Amino acid sequence: MLNFGRFSHISFDCYGTLIDWESGILATLMPLMAHHGVEMDAANLLEAYAEAEEWAERQFVGPSEEQAHKSYRAVLGETVSALGNRFGFAPTVEERGLLAERLPTWPPFGDTIESLTKLATRYELVVLSNIDRDLFAGTQDRLGVTFSAVISAEELEIYKPAPLFFEMAHERLAVPKHEWLHVAQSCFHDIAPAQAYGLSTVRVDRRHGSEGSGATPPSAAVADLTCRSLAELLTCMDL
Repeated sequence: MLNFGRFSHISFDCYGTLIDWESGILATLMPLMAHHGVEMDAANLLEAYAEAEEWAERQFVGPSEEQAHKSYRAVLGETVSALGNRFGFAPTVEERGLLAERLPTWPPFGDTIESLTKLATRYELVVLSNIDRDLFAGTQDRLGVTFSAVISAEELEIYKPAPLFFEMAHERLAVPKHEWLHVAQSCFHDIAPAQAYGLSTVRVDRRHGSEGSGATPPSAAVADLTCRSLAELLTCMDL
């Protein structure tokens, strides 16, 4: 078991862990696919999204002499384009922008606000996200707490699961690794690279009882502790 008393900072992935992004993705993309005559169920659409977004992020790994870093807004647009290429339609400019437009409105999970409020009484809370700052601004208003730091791919100019993301975040936080706990839903984007960097990890398995890995690519990584919700994590922490 983890010794929660040794941690001073808890970092969170936001979308998928704190925010119900799969419901948001489906609410945005299911009508789009239907409009273009593509019939598919939710599980297959989430799997297709995971592949398309991962591809889009890999195209924008900058900065480099050859290519500048691209915003997450651009990644989301390329994700929609990749889905169109796969399923035989050409999305309009407006359709390419749908995910970025809707993302700030996606709701927190039911236990997010109360759990964060309790955790903030004991720990410094941090967000580590592949998001752009302007997109996160709408989400921040929904989460009910002020984070000690919000470290984004826009600032670091690199996307998780790149190991360098956690190294650069560490430089920003300046906290010893043994005092830092990372909490996330995605084994692919978060648990695997955080563990590789030497951090303790908790997986919040928001998909418990569902088949597949949903809107994130599969990963064999296993967190130090797996909980089904943030509320369950607080029970483990005696909070």
